[in-house]
Amino acid sequence: MRVLALSPGSLQEQLERLPALAATAEQLQASLQVACDPSHLGLWKLLPAVEKVIPFPFNAAPNLADWANLLGLVREPDFQACLNFATGRQVNLMLSMSHIPTRIATEGFSSTTQAKINAGWLPQELQAFLTPIGVKLQADDFRLSLSAKAMDTARQRQPSGDGPLLLLAPSAITGDWPQERWTALPDSIRSKLPQLRSQLLAPEMSVSDKAAAVACADVVLSSCPITQLLATYCGLPLVALGARADQLPQREVIRRLESPDLSSLSDADVMQALGF
Repeated sequence: MRVLALSPGSLQEQLERLPALAATAEQLQASLQVACDPSHLGLWKLLPAVEKVIPFPFNAAPNLADWANLLGLVREPDFQACLNFATGRQVNLMLSMSHIPTRIATEGFSSTTQAKINAGWLPQELQAFLTPIGVKLQADDFRLSLSAKAMDTARQRQPSGDGPLLLLAPSAITGDWPQERWTALPDSIRSKLPQLRSQLLAPEMSVSDKAAAVACADVVLSSCPITQLLATYCGLPLVALGARADQLPQREVIRRLESPDLSSLSDADVMQALGF
């Protein structure tokens, strides 16, 4: 079975769709093709079930010629289903001219089934897209599978030593926890845990490098929604600064420090969340 996913939106939105497409591939023994903005190609390569990633300028206001080219690409293989996360008249015109029998979307005249997304952790709420094709989604069980090479490269970048590794991942946006506190925190923890190793994750790292760095850590402290999701998908202990209840699953090893002003969080608040 072949399944097409039309996946516009931000990197975070792509990440939120990973569990749904992984479950589709596994339960239907399906091969997947994903159309996404060219800037997100690297992310979908993290999912082995994706047979092909189709670069499509969703984020650059695609014109009729772009949609016509995409129609030509999706007519070629024999797709049985389309999970359409895009909206608008043009995508509906394109899909209505395709030969895909099952087309699932939240709206649009080309959809054969409309998915109603409820409030909650979005990766799980995408069950609404999967019910029509008989797939059961347990997004909290999804785990990233990374190559040994990527993991080895990430370990080579870690500080030396045998102690547990705390990965620090600030969002580097206005209103983040102050930089000086990110810098000072590891030394504060070492007063209680001398063997602690720490590593600061650069915001500009590629998503594949971030995923490998996260997977090789022992605990993650992050105000970056992308890194928070990666840590969730790796099953790691996570302290998530600024995360809302609907952004992460309920899990014993995930602790949220939700605050409209992250600068108001003290070192003691964060250390307590980390277990110190």
